[in-house]
Amino acid sequence: MRRIAILGAGIGAQHLDALLDLPGWEVAWLCDLDRARAEAVAAGRVPVTDDPEAVLADPSVAVVDVCLPPHLHFDWAVRALEAGRHVVCEKPLVPSLAEADALLATAARTGRRLFPVFQYRYGPAMDRLRALMGAGLTGRAYAAALETHWDRRADYYAVPWRGTWVGENGGAVLGHAIHNHDLLTTILGPVAAVQASVATRVNAIETEDCAAVALTLTSGALATSSITLGAATDETRLRIAFERLTVESGTVPYAPAEGDWRFTARDRADQARVDAVLAGVRPGPSGYRGFFDAVGRALDGRGDAVTAEDGRASIALVAAIYASARSGRRVAVGDEGALYRGWRPGEGA
Repeated sequence: MRRIAILGAGIGAQHLDALLDLPGWEVAWLCDLDRARAEAVAAGRVPVTDDPEAVLADPSVAVVDVCLPPHLHFDWAVRALEAGRHVVCEKPLVPSLAEADALLATAARTGRRLFPVFQYRYGPAMDRLRALMGAGLTGRAYAAALETHWDRRADYYAVPWRGTWVGENGGAVLGHAIHNHDLLTTILGPVAAVQASVATRVNAIETEDCAAVALTLTSGALATSSITLGAATDETRLRIAFERLTVESGTVPYAPAEGDWRFTARDRADQARVDAVLAGVRPGPSGYRGFFDAVGRALDGRGDAVTAEDGRASIALVAAIYASARSGRRVAVGDEGALYRGWRPGEGA
């Protein structure tokens, strides 16, 4: 039984529900400085504290789950690693590549594991797509289109740290589309370069709430990412044209792999094989349950999970997008220049 402590009862509430529904996990603590909020979320199911120091001092805790506001991720992840705990950390992992590299170095030095949270990877649709890829029925990827079209209004930004550079470190690119970009790269592989534009058009906030990004994958495939927080409804949509198959997601916003996806063979003669593979798939757990199930298996040496390097890659992509948007030029991922140390106004070049 792995004992885990959750720091933060905001998004941590969803982590708690998933963990309580999985064998092999025991929630040792739900910690929030607002103890009343933690008690309401825990609802008597797990112990509650408002003292994060007590969490780190508990020798029975093997994993610390950082679900705090983004500007607190780095400090608490480092403290937990140095206390000998494995760390799960919500998105965005950290606000710069410099901190990402420091965090990965801390994990390596302490011999602990770091698992960035990317739960969109887990769901029936992804299980089916992985099976089709494994059967050789997709071929090379040609092009993809991704939409993160959500609705965020003034009430969402009433939380003081949201929509600010100091509190959130970025806008829709960092805080909203980051999961969908990870889903895209999980399927298609790393991004080589981006050309991006960002804008603040929907809300009276400091950070961007719209973006248009053209991505070139290292495989040569091309993709576009359209992002807005001014849609009438919350929808995520993904369409990928492979050499032998076209994949179209549904519009489920926060768990796209749990929606109904269409898998259409370019050659009608292949459709029967596609359908036969799909019929044989037995989906695993979805969303946060799928994520924590993978973390548990990885800690037991029985499989793969989201890696610290995956978390760094997500931050590298964000840095490249901001670098491109500010310079007006195409930027290679890894060529973010001064934005390596952060992209808040005044931190970069």
